[in-house]
Amino acid sequence: MAVSGGLLVLFLVAHMLGNLKVFAGAHAFDGYAAWLRGLGEPVLPHTAYLWLQRGVLTLAVLAHLWSATVLTIRARRARPVRYAHRSPVQGSYAARTMRWGGVIIALFVAFHLLDLTTGQLNPVGDHLHPYANVVADFAPRRWPVTLFYTLAILAVGPHLSHGIASALRTLGRPAPNARVASTAIAVLLCAGYLSVPFAVLTGLVS
Repeated sequence: MAVSGGLLVLFLVAHMLGNLKVFAGAHAFDGYAAWLRGLGEPVLPHTAYLWLQRGVLTLAVLAHLWSATVLTIRARRARPVRYAHRSPVQGSYAARTMRWGGVIIALFVAFHLLDLTTGQLNPVGDHLHPYANVVADFAPRRWPVTLFYTLAILAVGPHLSHGIASALRTLGRPAPNARVASTAIAVLLCAGYLSVPFAVLTGLVS
């Protein structure tokens, strides 16, 4: 769970930094996308790096889901007989919504891939012009897409916060320090991701 989650967090950080290049204009953003497609050449074929990355991320997601399933089964087997009476546990909102947050994120990833990766759900759908894809995707008339994107990112935030805090505590960090660090990372990532669609929606990026 920790290893797969760590890989996914690293990807989220790198992906967010790449997304922020949209503020540098079409030339910079499209150039960055072209650089990614050609990364590793001539040792690797064109776009091979992206497919390797997608393969690793897919394995990380599957490992994360498998780990969550195994941990849930172990927890249930540890107490096959339910409590006759159990006092409410004062857990955080993030901890209580981890599973539903994961479902929302999975649905969002599927939509996001069809929208901005393969292009079937994007008004432009041209992989050679990703800047135009982004601008068309979050245009004011497509506010439902922006709303869905926002809700998905807001679901990612608590998921990240709880997961990172749990990992830091496992590594020996005190609980208060782990919560502060994990919350800061989650807020920064959410703000970075949401800055792009709202910049397009408000005309800052066009």
